[in-house]
Amino acid sequence: MGSVIIGSGKSLPARVVTNDELGQIVDTTDEWIVPRTGIHTRAIAVHETGTDLGAEAALRALGQAEGGWQREEGAIDPASLDMIICPTLTPDAAFPSQAALIRERIGAVNAVCYDMSCACSGCVYGTSTADMLLAASAADIAAAKAAGRPPRRNPLRRILVVATERLSRLVDWNDRATCILFGDGAGAVVMEWREDADGMLSSYMENTDDADHVLWCDSAFCDRPLPFDAVSDEAARAAAEAPCDPYMRMAGQAVFKFATSAMVRCIEEALSRAQLSPEDVALYVPHQANERIIRYAAKKMGMPSERFQVTIDHTGNVSGASALIALNEALVEGKLAVGDIALMAGFGGGLTAGACAFRI
Repeated sequence: MGSVIIGSGKSLPARVVTNDELGQIVDTTDEWIVPRTGIHTRAIAVHETGTDLGAEAALRALGQAEGGWQREEGAIDPASLDMIICPTLTPDAAFPSQAALIRERIGAVNAVCYDMSCACSGCVYGTSTADMLLAASAADIAAAKAAGRPPRRNPLRRILVVATERLSRLVDWNDRATCILFGDGAGAVVMEWREDADGMLSSYMENTDDADHVLWCDSAFCDRPLPFDAVSDEAARAAAEAPCDPYMRMAGQAVFKFATSAMVRCIEEALSRAQLSPEDVALYVPHQANERIIRYAAKKMGMPSERFQVTIDHTGNVSGASALIALNEALVEGKLAVGDIALMAGFGGGLTAGACAFRI
């Protein structure tokens, strides 16, 4: 028994931005970007909202729109969803949640909704949390049946995990160190608890304090003035009133060092918990932060690079949606079949990291 992925979808904005176009904005070139990142193009949401992207990815995962992948034939009724979890850094509103906005758009009238803020690890945190909730619900339902009482918690059978991001809204387009890396988009999976399949085999999540602010973005409302001021010292008042930086900032070398070690460490821990060897995994689906990080992990594990799904060349880094987009492309392209084992890994701001192994 376990949490099985029964649907997968993605959505990318219509506007594709090339490296040459970025070279007209900042001092960079295609020849500089590609060897260092593996990125050729990225999609930018000029007109699409986070709800637009998330809803389209969700509908494709449900089989309600073309371009998705379903474990079995037939579309999934949005009303059958019991919960929607949305990992995102860029919701359309502070509230209602981005998950609630997607719920309304797709007609998931019975779903309980909430967002998660775990940056680029959203793919793992979202699916792992869904798996734990589904397992807890199954245990509660079984215990209630045995005791002849109603379940004590919301019964959960199907959960939609949909990560949607518009990182273009956080990027400083004058900062070539970050603006070349990021793109927009959404990825989604529908997870269902089944008694006859194992699905999620293991998961591992961790946090490391970002004391040096190597990957950081201030809140949009952190410098909003208030009608109260108990600060008497001029220097303290000036510090308190200093404007916040509205853009994401990244110390590239420090993040690269963290990412390379975290991805390998998390993959190895997820493999160990599932009692798998690296060779048991049909395809590794990592967060798409930098192609060099992915190649490093493959080399460190002694695995051929072909066993790692790479989509960063045309998506850029889409934070928590990256690996879910990559998973969808692997499924649609037939790189994974029902019965295969896949392993997803993520790492990012927080600092967060994690990995999960699952059987398709």
